[in-house]
Amino acid sequence: MNELMLKNDAELESIQFIVIRIGDEQYGIDIKYVDNIVRMQKITRVPDVQSYFEGVINLRGEVVPVMNLRRKAGLPDVEYTKDTRIIIIKLENNAPIGIVVDAVKEVVTLTSDQIEYSSKGAARSTQVTFINGIGKCNDSLISLLDLNAVISEKEAS
Repeated sequence: MNELMLKNDAELESIQFIVIRIGDEQYGIDIKYVDNIVRMQKITRVPDVQSYFEGVINLRGEVVPVMNLRRKAGLPDVEYTKDTRIIIIKLENNAPIGIVVDAVKEVVTLTSDQIEYSSKGAARSTQVTFINGIGKCNDSLISLLDLNAVISEKEAS
């Protein structure tokens, strides 16, 4: 019996998330998609792009588009602070993209029993959702971002 319990505990998958802050909310980004975290820098505006795109940055000779996650989620703009960061995301088979966040807090490791995924089959409103689950860490909840939904072309309604 104890052997079985130990085996089950060892089989729990653990995933590391970078915890970011947007407004008063905490969100988690799967660390395997994070290429880099950089301080806020000059963003060059690009004409005729979606309203949530800030523009582009030059990151070690590579031009990287930068998206404002607040704007994409329909939240009001705020002034950038010393805590504002650009997280460079690299999804499979896609070029890197930067996401502006209010702050990067920490890295947490969550096991599969600490994560509750939302069911994809559940009926959704027309509003675009960026959350694919909730992580329970200590006494706080972390909304886990679905990066594919975040970087898709759809705007929040």
